[in-house]
Amino acid sequence: MAELAGNKPRRLTARFVVAAAMAVASPVLGLAAILIWAGLTDEWTPMLTLSPQSAVTFTFPAVGAFLIHHRPRLNMAWLMCVGGFAAAVSDVSNALMFRAASHGEMALAGWLRVPTQLGWAVCGLTLTMVLPLYSPDGRLPSKRWRPALWLGCVAIGAATVRYVFRMSPAPGTTPFPAIIPNPLQIPALHPYMGVITTVSWAGIYTAMALAALSLAVRMRRADPAGRRQIGWPLLAFAGYIFFLILGAIWPVFMWPAIAWAAAIPFAVAFAVMRYRLYGIDTVISRAFVAAGVVVVVSLVYFGAGTLSSLVVSGYDQVAGVAAALFAGAFFQPLRRALQRAMDRLLYGAVGDPGLLAERLTQAVRGADPARALTSVVSVLRDGLAVEGVAVEVADGEPRYVESGRVGPDAREVPLVWHGARVGRLLVGPPGPRRFPAAHNERVLATLTPYAADVAHAVRMAADLQRSRERILTAREEERRRLRRDLHDGLGQTLSAMAMTINMARLSLKSSPEAADELLRELHAGMSAVTSDIRELVYGLRPPALDDLGLARAVRDLAARSSPGTEVEVEVEGDLEDLPAAVEVAVYRIVQEALTNIGRHAEASRARIVLQREESVLRVLVTDDGKGLPESHRAGVGLGSMRERAAELGGICVVTGEPGAGTRVEVMLPLLTAGPLART
Repeated sequence: MAELAGNKPRRLTARFVVAAAMAVASPVLGLAAILIWAGLTDEWTPMLTLSPQSAVTFTFPAVGAFLIHHRPRLNMAWLMCVGGFAAAVSDVSNALMFRAASHGEMALAGWLRVPTQLGWAVCGLTLTMVLPLYSPDGRLPSKRWRPALWLGCVAIGAATVRYVFRMSPAPGTTPFPAIIPNPLQIPALHPYMGVITTVSWAGIYTAMALAALSLAVRMRRADPAGRRQIGWPLLAFAGYIFFLILGAIWPVFMWPAIAWAAAIPFAVAFAVMRYRLYGIDTVISRAFVAAGVVVVVSLVYFGAGTLSSLVVSGYDQVAGVAAALFAGAFFQPLRRALQRAMDRLLYGAVGDPGLLAERLTQAVRGADPARALTSVVSVLRDGLAVEGVAVEVADGEPRYVESGRVGPDAREVPLVWHGARVGRLLVGPPGPRRFPAAHNERVLATLTPYAADVAHAVRMAADLQRSRERILTAREEERRRLRRDLHDGLGQTLSAMAMTINMARLSLKSSPEAADELLRELHAGMSAVTSDIRELVYGLRPPALDDLGLARAVRDLAARSSPGTEVEVEVEGDLEDLPAAVEVAVYRIVQEALTNIGRHAEASRARIVLQREESVLRVLVTDDGKGLPESHRAGVGLGSMRERAAELGGICVVTGEPGAGTRVEVMLPLLTAGPLART
């Protein structure tokens, strides 16, 4: 065992050396073929000297060697190396055949037909038939695909037999100065060559199509990660076959076929190494949209230019400008239409984020906030084609609504409403038979604001319910406190004062000194009663609001708060006739904000802005302190600020980045009548 373990690295190294040798030799032979073609005279140069096979020599062996270095036993990598090297042998043999013929060495040229055709056969079989059948895991999809492999072998073999053993062309039937003889020709096969050609090429194209179809079948049955993995080689092989067939009809399409052939090994490498930095569906989608935009805008441009030149003859510049403007007007609507069409093609009925938004809007309109959350997660789950979606609302009592199963590794998307985080969206893994869709980001960008609105509505509904409960509780507690203070404090004090008055009356004539002492005690008691009443009144409403007004009261508060911090107060608009409840809420919110600045912000400057608009009072408190930490959670103070704003139908948003200060922004609606108006 130790000997085997010691020999294993040497065998692996030997494999890589062989693969590296083919990776080096193939492009050298391919470059040599190009140089030989360049040195031939025009009369001995074929019309097409480059083919998809030429591109294969430069890319397949190199990528195959790279894969062998990482996975030495990967049979697909060896197919790529062998097929690329065979293509190089075929190319250089073909070039040498014409070179030998151009120098009159017809016998040598005839024998060079053999490695030319054999290299072509090995390259075609390994790279266009066997390789896609075995991609991306090195195994056939199932035993039922063996006939496709046999068909490819038979068809390639038949085409090779036809080429190797065919009779030499008759003089004058080729564009070259002389006929290259075939030393292996079999005249008896000549009557059947037409049939062999038709059958062999029909089999070749059928086998290639079946090989690409095998990838499509794999993709349809794969899990989401496998679908994206298989998408790369499927796109490469399908594109190559498409342009190869067109190139056989119209030679101009041979150049795209060459480019696709060069890209195939990289697509296979992406699939083998599971390198998915960029989704294949994104590539397809953007390529389709870009191509469609270019084609349609070009047609519109040239059509508008032609029409303008005909209508406004002699003004070419006017025609060009008109065409450019007309095409530009089409650009953005066309791009959106193509993107929607491609999304629906790739992802089905859930591929259009706009349709999903309409579905979500209809579902949310007819439901209360709690049920609206269920609609949100259901629509998002369908649109993202994932196993589960959940929404968690950040609240005093967090609400959690889930559709399906998100799993432990769910993706988290924050739900932000007007700068305040109101919850989070949890997205589970992709569902079966579906891409991890590249359009997920478009769906999330479209639907996340709706989810944030619903989460905010749920939060506001919960806040409203809690506020109502707190108002009732606070009212009863306040009544209890007033009863206790009046009964235990003022009541007993006044009773004692009444008794003191009676005692002073009885002792006024008999003992004036005792009466005078009792009256002094009565005066002290009255001072205590005045202080108790002042405390009760202050608890109900800060006296500074009545004595100074809201603006001066806030300035006074800023002057007395946050020692060491320079506080600037700005007032915009008339604050004289504000509802009493609004004045109290603003005063308490500013007071709490200044308290937080003094305790936590470590700020040198702060700014308070009171801005009255027609129906809204805006309050802004900012500082240049250390801001909110990343793991910040709202405490009692911030919670009370939000509650005071919510009780009046307003909002309070507290934001701040670490090191960038804190911002408290409050918007309160102004009521001209009703319980909040000043009486």
